[in-house]
Amino acid sequence: MILGLSHQSAPLELLEKSIITSEDLPKKLTDLSQRDHISEAVVISTCNRTEIYVVGEKFHAAYAEVRDFLADSAFVAPEDISDYLYVHHDEDAVKHLFSVTSGLDSAVLGESEIQGQVKIAWETSRVEKSSGPVLNLLFRHALETGKRVRSETSISRHTASVSHAAVLMATDQLGSLKKKKVLVVGAGEMAEGMVVALAAAGPQEVQVANRTIKKANDLAKRIGGKTVALSELSVALSEVDLLLTSTGATSVILDHTSVEEVVKNRSGHPLLIVDIAVPRDVHPDTASINGVTLLDMDDLSAFAALGIEERINEVENVQTIIDQEVERFGDLRSAREMAPLISNLRITVDTIRCREIDRFFQSQRQFTDSDRVAIEQLTRTLIAKLLHQPTIGLKNSAGSAKGDRLADSVRDLFDL
Repeated sequence: MILGLSHQSAPLELLEKSIITSEDLPKKLTDLSQRDHISEAVVISTCNRTEIYVVGEKFHAAYAEVRDFLADSAFVAPEDISDYLYVHHDEDAVKHLFSVTSGLDSAVLGESEIQGQVKIAWETSRVEKSSGPVLNLLFRHALETGKRVRSETSISRHTASVSHAAVLMATDQLGSLKKKKVLVVGAGEMAEGMVVALAAAGPQEVQVANRTIKKANDLAKRIGGKTVALSELSVALSEVDLLLTSTGATSVILDHTSVEEVVKNRSGHPLLIVDIAVPRDVHPDTASINGVTLLDMDDLSAFAALGIEERINEVENVQTIIDQEVERFGDLRSAREMAPLISNLRITVDTIRCREIDRFFQSQRQFTDSDRVAIEQLTRTLIAKLLHQPTIGLKNSAGSAKGDRLADSVRDLFDL
């Protein structure tokens, strides 16, 4: 089962409250795993979505536990978040994850960053031992599907990441980044993506600010830029044309007052701020300051929607691949579930065979050891032939409604 909210279902204010940071994720996974009706859990939390993937013992009980978990994490009442949640289960859940990993559910159609984010989420759950055989199989297959989609279609060509789209949006606003001074705040995956995109845009100067100076230095070197201490952020802002920000801060790093003070030192020179952090780095009230243009993830989604014509034609091809992989996953999962049943059936029948032979030879002393070998061979061959057709039938029907009925019948008939 999947329960979550995304840029498509929830307002940005609620989405940013629901973000689960990488630092908090381990204890959140432990919390989920210890709930009564959840046996496995993986959490994906990015700037576009927070989704909880669980194996639930009882659907309605597991739903309530995940809903309450999300509400607690966002510090809101369950009834205040319920209307924005979406839920998928069984095959629909599989298809949703495959679509997410393929970039179909992203703010920027086809973006490739989500592939790495899903992988990290799954790896974290494995380290914390919150995922098990069901979700491990699902997420491994989802990543394989994402790779196949990007190798067999052009869904990820051109604007293939949120960070790239942010730079393009800034370029569209300013006309060009040539002769522009840019400040990048943050040094994580998104900030790194923006710096890479800036290299092609050719600004006059790029400065990088981050809480960890070493990370800022490493990132600035990639583009021949400079490093700025966070304590000097206001000074740097008074000189640049563009601020690109995406940190992992849990609260705003620039409020209305601090930006207003910066603007006083800019002599009327306009400042463009592109904030793609979730939670936001820049307080939304900043947009009301004269001379400041503030764009966030909502603006980025609208901008990206205008530039997807080339990639939109690939959606049908991607959907075809996803449908194929959903079917293949169902077959694979059913086959894996069928294999233990077949093995259990054979072990049960052979146990009965061995017990009856032992009983027979205890009562019939006149038979020799060679007689026993012959009878052992005869009965093994007989059992193998008797179970051959049922085994083939179970294997061939794996993944279908018929297979489920046959499996249930075998369990009932042989008390497995």
